Amino acid sequence: MAKCGVCFRHCNIDEGALGFCGARTCSDGRVTAANYGKVTSLALDPIEKKPFARFCPGSLILSVGSYGCNLRCPFCQNHDISWSEAAMAAGEKLRSFSPEDLARAAAYYRKQGNIGLAFTYNEPLIGYEYVRDTAKLVHDMGLKTVLVTNGTAELSVLEELLPYVDAMNIDLKGFTDTYYRDVLKGSREMVMAFIERAARSCHVELTTLIIPGENDSDEEMEKESRWIASLQDAGGNIIGKEIPLHISRFFPRFHMTDRPATDVSHVYHLAKIARQHLAYVYTGNC
Repeated sequence: MAKCGVCFRHCNIDEGALGFCGARTCSDGRVTAANYGKVTSLALDPIEKKPFARFCPGSLILSVGSYGCNLRCPFCQNHDISWSEAAMAAGEKLRSFSPEDLARAAAYYRKQGNIGLAFTYNEPLIGYEYVRDTAKLVHDMGLKTVLVTNGTAELSVLEELLPYVDAMNIDLKGFTDTYYRDVLKGSREMVMAFIERAARSCHVELTTLIIPGENDSDEEMEKESRWIASLQDAGGNIIGKEIPLHISRFFPRFHMTDRPATDVSHVYHLAKIARQHLAYVYTGNC
């Protein structure tokens, strides 16, 4: 048995077993990434799809996903690779890409406008070793690395990645501890600390998916946007007002089909509240 140090769960994993995320295992008494190099998805996407609004707009980026996640969002649109038991069980059968393979693929697509690699689709931080090893190579090629992440990781994990990561879109899924704990099975405190540290070292954009009856109050958006606006850089200068926030519309899916899609007018209303504190607020899925 060994203890995993990636997120707040600190899973004690038996030899050969998997942690909560379904992608970290214990091998010879130490925790390793069972999904290292295992690729479920690979596509050349517009950078805006991640979403990024103010990072290399108009460019394409080679997007890669593996399997597993350390949250349990009941509305997950990628549940078949994020927390599907079938996806985790199929891990050994997935095609493997070494860091060198993936870096060469990124370089190959440069002639089509590719600017680098985006680790996305599932939660990349649970396999951060693969992200780190590949991003080093991509960095040396003069290409960029971005992460699309839930931000649920220890700062020690983030520190290993920051020298090689150019931008992150981090989910700030709500702004109450009860929502994070009871609905997502996560930790708001950990995500906030992750965002604070990331914003001091790389380009950060944030995304909040608005779930009717869960995280859709005016008060919550007011508190969230005020907090974002207070974030500082390494020198103590306030930079939060310039951090883009994407406010997105929810559609019923997966285990959350008991409520309608978010009303478009309410998404616009919450964006208006956020714009009282933030310079760049975008609405999505509207």
